[in-house]
Amino acid sequence: MSTYLLAYIVSEFTSVEAKAPNNVQVRIWARPNATAEGHGIYALNVTGPILNFFASHFETLYPLPKSDQVALPDFNAGAMENWGLVTYRENSLLFDPQASSSSNKERVVTVIAHELAHQWFGNLVTLAWWNDLWLNEGFASYVEYLGADYAEPTWSLKDLMVPNDLYPVMAVDALASSHPLTTPAEEVNTPAQISEMFDSISYSKGASVIRMLSEFLTEDLFRKGLASYLHAFAYQNTTYLDLWEHLQMAVNNQSTIVLPGTVRAIMDRWTLQMGFPVITVDTKTGGISQKHFLLDPESNVTRPSVFNYLWIVPISSIKNGTLQDHYWLRGEAKNQSDLFKTEGKDWVLLNVNVTGYYQVNYDEDNWRKIQNELQIRPLTIPVINRAQVIYDSFNLASARIVPVTLALNNTLFLNNEREYMPWQAALSSLRYFKLMFDRSEVYGPMKNYLRNQVEPLFLYFENITKNWTKRPESLMDQYNEINAISTACSNGLPKCEELAKNLYNQWMENPENNPIHPNLRSTIYCNAIAQGDQKEWDFAWRQLKQAQLVNEGDKLRSALACTNQVWLLNRYLSYTLNPDLIRKQDATSTINSIASNVLGQSLAWDFVQSNWKKLFQDYGGGSFSFSNLIQAVTRRFSTEFELQQLEQFKKKNMDVGFGSGTRALEQALEKTKANINPGLQPPVSTWLMLFLLPTPLGKLHTSFNTQFQHPATLPSPSQKQNEVTTTAAPKPTAAFANGSWCPFPKILEVPLSLAQGHINQCSRTNGSGNSKMQQHCQPHLPPGWHILSGPKVPCINPHLDLGSDHFLPCNLPHQSGHVFSGT
Repeated sequence: MSTYLLAYIVSEFTSVEAKAPNNVQVRIWARPNATAEGHGIYALNVTGPILNFFASHFETLYPLPKSDQVALPDFNAGAMENWGLVTYRENSLLFDPQASSSSNKERVVTVIAHELAHQWFGNLVTLAWWNDLWLNEGFASYVEYLGADYAEPTWSLKDLMVPNDLYPVMAVDALASSHPLTTPAEEVNTPAQISEMFDSISYSKGASVIRMLSEFLTEDLFRKGLASYLHAFAYQNTTYLDLWEHLQMAVNNQSTIVLPGTVRAIMDRWTLQMGFPVITVDTKTGGISQKHFLLDPESNVTRPSVFNYLWIVPISSIKNGTLQDHYWLRGEAKNQSDLFKTEGKDWVLLNVNVTGYYQVNYDEDNWRKIQNELQIRPLTIPVINRAQVIYDSFNLASARIVPVTLALNNTLFLNNEREYMPWQAALSSLRYFKLMFDRSEVYGPMKNYLRNQVEPLFLYFENITKNWTKRPESLMDQYNEINAISTACSNGLPKCEELAKNLYNQWMENPENNPIHPNLRSTIYCNAIAQGDQKEWDFAWRQLKQAQLVNEGDKLRSALACTNQVWLLNRYLSYTLNPDLIRKQDATSTINSIASNVLGQSLAWDFVQSNWKKLFQDYGGGSFSFSNLIQAVTRRFSTEFELQQLEQFKKKNMDVGFGSGTRALEQALEKTKANINPGLQPPVSTWLMLFLLPTPLGKLHTSFNTQFQHPATLPSPSQKQNEVTTTAAPKPTAAFANGSWCPFPKILEVPLSLAQGHINQCSRTNGSGNSKMQQHCQPHLPPGWHILSGPKVPCINPHLDLGSDHFLPCNLPHQSGHVFSGT
């Protein structure tokens, strides 16, 4: 037994207990009040099934006679897998069905699954040294989804790995300061260096790469290899090479799965070199290529790789909604395959269900076809891949590989999207732009765009929840309901702001009876406090000090950071230095919450600079929280001045040190340099301006023309007038305006730079050809414009298959610089 897994507890805690399969004694320990109120029952109910699942999945029985799990009121880590005596923060083990949210429940089951997985991976078989930490944490982070999914089979938890782990870690792994999964042993010697290994690379990249490995081996073959590995090395230490050997043995004992090389040859490229590839497809030729993806294309990669940053990549794909044969990019920079070649309306999409640890770029034509498909037939694209299109394009835009307008165009379909995954992808991706622009003039138009896009989703959930009186049935819908309310309120939808204000006021009037459903409390508390003043803040603070349930306290503690009163934020920051006001375990996360507030970011950064020595002394260099703290207070940095401040902070505190935050500081410097991108704001600003003009042609045009070139300035009225032309046609049809079609026997052909919004405006109709279409259309033109008479040509975009009774605006050849305003 490894010494780091030894624990013993002396306490006055009480427990609830049950027998798991194979007569294993399971006990959940907590404060007597928490136990008496039943807060340990859910953990007790899922522990037995999860232990049973892992014993079956790994073909290895749980090796101990008991499993004690203890909820600690004060605990710096989230949980620790001590063998047979697992310790947790209270919010990771205790659940109150009356006051805890669905996300609280999900956290409990997934953290329990993670820690119980360690009883096999880490405890029964232990890594030889900390440079292979991912063998512990990557495996536990992957199979936690399997164990939790077994305990809660209706929740679709396995899908959450993509938004929760894979894409967030790619943002870190795209930095030149990242590190391989298996780091050279000589780089991991001191306690601080060991603590640094407990990062998202070891956890989330490890999990993502293992998920990819399981996918191309198949789950059955993967399980056989794992069982062999566990049986061979029980009560021993291993390296990653031992795992490859036993997986290879499983491959050798069958003939169905044929790999392009040995397991080691494939996986060494994913574990011994940092980063990941961007796969680029040219659908005209079928060409496919790979390149090391870097957030800052000008960054200097100093860590050498014997593989030259090329990977052996498993490629899955669909063409027009049909699954294609599997393909391997075998470590070469480029190749070619007819699988990726398209003709006519055909489109192709790679990395089905995002099982591969890579991002995908396409030629312009294929991007446009995918955008069209998302608008017209979104269900032909799997829901995880609808999210992938957003994630990948925004990451590619951040790395300046594709125009930022292409990424923004990929969010236009969201006003008809109701699934959680695509919305979560968009909100996560757009969060970067909000962070970059929330101190600039772009922030207002960005909020307006998000408000326009989210309003249909908000109204959808308002309807299916009977005006917020009940909750959606599925977990994913519950999460998307929260997205809808949070996004609508934070971007100024009046109906949402009124909802938050009214619910919070009801609670203030009757503090003993909280009318806000636990699922909605975080977002309602935050938005009500943001709208309010000291009265709302002080009420939440009193509730926090009285909270008996840690989940409720966490929601309130985070929401207090949402205030728009700078003096309250400063007062709240000062509380983090007083453990009588904010527990030490919660101090850094409270600072992080304050830093997430646009008004609080600079305050939090100044506070951390001023108090770094005290924070470091209080929490010690080995505290895992320093990495998150540095990330949080520097997340918005995007100017030369902020870069200089960060460099000075590093220089000034070299004698104090940065502990587990050392690598995070280097990553913050690199991210800040990448964020200094003066070319990012103008196209975003213009795109938003054109989208938000009174009429919606811009919305359609930007949907279907990814190569829209935004001008720096608009033509003068005289230029506009001179450039207006007409087009003859055999008979008049209809003009598109304000979201609908209506008869209008005139055409306006305008410069491409002004097509968006500068067209006829008329009342909404349903576009179905009934009597509602016979309405009077009023021209709505900028000064200096006029409409010239002339019938219109009905046409259908050649890349859309809408049927003969639908019409959409058609683009003239791009080179002409003009588009039709309606057809």
